[in-house]
Amino acid sequence: MKSSFIAFGLGALLLISCTQASAEKTADPNLDTMEEVVEVNLDGLKKAYFASGCFWCVEAVFESVEGVAEAVSGYAGGTTKNPTYRQVGTGSTGHAETVEVYYDPEVVSFATLVQVYYGSHDPTTVNRQGPDRGTAYRSIAFYQDDEEKKIIEEYIKYLETDGGYKEGDIVTEVKKFDVFWKAEEYHQNYEKLHPDQPYVRSVSIPRLNRFKAKFPQLLKKGE
Repeated sequence: MKSSFIAFGLGALLLISCTQASAEKTADPNLDTMEEVVEVNLDGLKKAYFASGCFWCVEAVFESVEGVAEAVSGYAGGTTKNPTYRQVGTGSTGHAETVEVYYDPEVVSFATLVQVYYGSHDPTTVNRQGPDRGTAYRSIAFYQDDEEKKIIEEYIKYLETDGGYKEGDIVTEVKKFDVFWKAEEYHQNYEKLHPDQPYVRSVSIPRLNRFKAKFPQLLKKGE
């Protein structure tokens, strides 16, 4: 009986969603942060856009990669202008939680970023990533030109032939990029600033660590 109770408690913790966790943060804006974030010079860098679940996790994954200077949490893929987090969470805006990745193409290629993207989330679940459900958490790989579209589509083809997936398994939307709306400031660098927050501790950090273990050759020194 005791072991069943413990298992239930652990399961409940893991089912905490990014939405629920953010509600806690919104209700407690004075939550102490653990680390100061240093401003980064983004001049001259290229940008790429990816959606693969809670942007707290995705932002941290890309920022661990050598050649990525910054990842910004926001919204893309929908139609509503200047959407809020709460609006996006209802599914009425068409947007998904998205990260804007600033990278140096002399250090890391767009093709490598696509590899990072697919290597850090489950591209087979429709409108879901981990405990987070809804269209805001769907998988979208955005392209800005024909070359980026080709790279994404060719990598999907590789995954479905030699990468362990079957044809049709991957449900990622391959979508032309339109506009990115930056998320509210309290979402930025959330995982780095709040490592003890329950969702971050039980979902975000384990996801980041799985990526690091899988692709150590892509990480910045010290990661």
